[in-house]
Amino acid sequence: MTNLPWEASELTVGQLATRSGVAVTALRFYEDKGLIHSRRTAGNQRRYPRDTLRRVAFIRVSQRVGIPLKMIREALARLPDERTPTRRDWAELSAAWQAELDDRIEQLRRLRDDLTDCIGCGCLSLGHCKLSNPFDRLGEAGPGPRRLLTKVDGEYGEVQVGGAPAASPS
Repeated sequence: MTNLPWEASELTVGQLATRSGVAVTALRFYEDKGLIHSRRTAGNQRRYPRDTLRRVAFIRVSQRVGIPLKMIREALARLPDERTPTRRDWAELSAAWQAELDDRIEQLRRLRDDLTDCIGCGCLSLGHCKLSNPFDRLGEAGPGPRRLLTKVDGEYGEVQVGGAPAASPS
């Protein structure tokens, strides 16, 4: 393991990868997506501010709980000067994401409960679908596994994303 002296204000991509537990390729991907930033040395090598460790940890934890990278990037972009998130930032962001996470938990619960019953596509290809989706009523609401992914006011319809209907799941 590469030793990271406490006084080092910048890390190489290898040091950041070793310390964060994230592959170099993933760090480059995060950088390409605007989630982390580096400067280039005269020799064109990446150097990351030391606080990028906390930023990478924030990204990994957010991903681990199911937050898409797009939402993570949007959250990080809202921070002043795109600074590294603090504990207070995490509390505010995670509270804002609770509705999204609750929706995902509900989708997973329905998937678990309905997995052996029906794939939820509304295709009428299974005998059971004729009873739960007569005349392909769910197909009129759009493509995809409507029963498993969508439910609005007790009826199947558009996907709920961040509290607002959207045309398709993201």
